[in-house]
Amino acid sequence: MSKIVKKMMLEDLRTKMEGRRDFLVLDLSKLDAISNNEMRIELAQKGIQLLGVKNRLLQVILRDEGVDTLDGTLAGPSTVVWGGEDIVGLSREMTQWAKKTDALKIKGGSVDGQEVDSVGVVDISKGPSRLELIGQLAGLILSPGANLAGALLGPGGKLAGQITTISEEESGDAA
Repeated sequence: MSKIVKKMMLEDLRTKMEGRRDFLVLDLSKLDAISNNEMRIELAQKGIQLLGVKNRLLQVILRDEGVDTLDGTLAGPSTVVWGGEDIVGLSREMTQWAKKTDALKIKGGSVDGQEVDSVGVVDISKGPSRLELIGQLAGLILSPGANLAGALLGPGGKLAGQITTISEEESGDAA
């Protein structure tokens, strides 16, 4: 490959991977063309992108981005996958595809610039997504306030009910 072509490929890959610190690396070499195409179409509808890369070029780009070199992960045919809601959603989606298709192999990935092996990707897929964590955090933040409001309103509601009952009894006796 000439230096000009390599430089063009490097720049193209650099623009696609710019700022990406969360992605997975797959081996799709044993996947047949029809399954590969179906998977790519379905993933594209979910905002997930796949890109077959040369390992050496990807290592150069990742080093420039400050991501671990993924030496253990980038061996043999590699396809980089990114997108979706977050890395958990991406991991879940690719883990489901790996269960459906034995030909797809998850090699590893990067989470916030740190290398993760295939077992780590499966573990990530089992965790809560970003939106689920935000919901849990909001619930934890709001629960003391809800408890306090219940504690303050409970006795006041009982007192108001008793006063209403007494006033109704008095107005019933007078009539």
